[in-house]
Amino acid sequence: MADMTDVGAEGGDGIRTFPFPVDLSVLGVGMQVGQMGTGRTWHAADAPLERVHRIDFHIVMLFDEGPVRHMIDFAEYEANAGDVMWIRPGQVHRFSRTGDYRGTVLTMQPGFLPRATVEATGLYRYDLPPLLHPDADRLTALRSALVQLQREYEDTTTLPLSLHTAVLRHSLTAFLLRLAHLAASSAEAARQQGDTTFTLFRDAVEKGFATNHSVSAYADQLGYSRRTLVRAVRAATGLTPKGFIDKRVILEAKRLLAHTDMTIGRVGVAVGFPDAANFSKFFHQHTEVTPAAFRAEIR
Repeated sequence: MADMTDVGAEGGDGIRTFPFPVDLSVLGVGMQVGQMGTGRTWHAADAPLERVHRIDFHIVMLFDEGPVRHMIDFAEYEANAGDVMWIRPGQVHRFSRTGDYRGTVLTMQPGFLPRATVEATGLYRYDLPPLLHPDADRLTALRSALVQLQREYEDTTTLPLSLHTAVLRHSLTAFLLRLAHLAASSAEAARQQGDTTFTLFRDAVEKGFATNHSVSAYADQLGYSRRTLVRAVRAATGLTPKGFIDKRVILEAKRLLAHTDMTIGRVGVAVGFPDAANFSKFFHQHTEVTPAAFRAEIR
């Protein structure tokens, strides 16, 4: 990657944004591709890579080694050998120790590719995951396309500049089409997994909400981490897992208060609150009325 220290400006949030340094790319074209690693010139020694910053260009890193931790939009990602990380313009990010990065890095300037290619390759699909895990066949194809792109990038003698740039655009497009397909497929797989995770969680809550209000207990029961449950439930409902559980408990409490003559204490026990005072406090926090007031109003 190129030097990003001498140019750039702070945004409204105080985070500096650095432009693509065309003057440091081969023949000044709007892209660079090369190797990461100690002793290789893939970024300037004094570049602020380990501080939070933005860029106005794309970075694609294909890792040969790992693990490497990298922050993107304030979320931490861990990349391993064979993984691909795609950082888009405007995203806040931060490198970890740059000596740990091994593999191939591609940077490209907005505007280097025509609009039709930009749309076809989803260059600005910020909804797609930045960290990708290609299977063996897709990884082989990506590596092959990237090797060909690097070969064309470094071949500055066999073609005039206009043709050299045209060939680069075609080679870059071929690589990005493969990368975009991988990103879209990964997003769909994650969505389906999220749907499955949420469905299992929802069913578990339906069976156990009267006695179990613990997110950790459901996570252990289903074999998921709390973080996985949070992602899946939030994607499906916009709620946290705890919020989803509480909502189901309140619904059941309202049903019992409205349609039975059970005492408020008995209703509390039925939804997992042996202590009537705790139940009344919980109900009031979520509805802004007491159980007794709700029953009186509904009837």
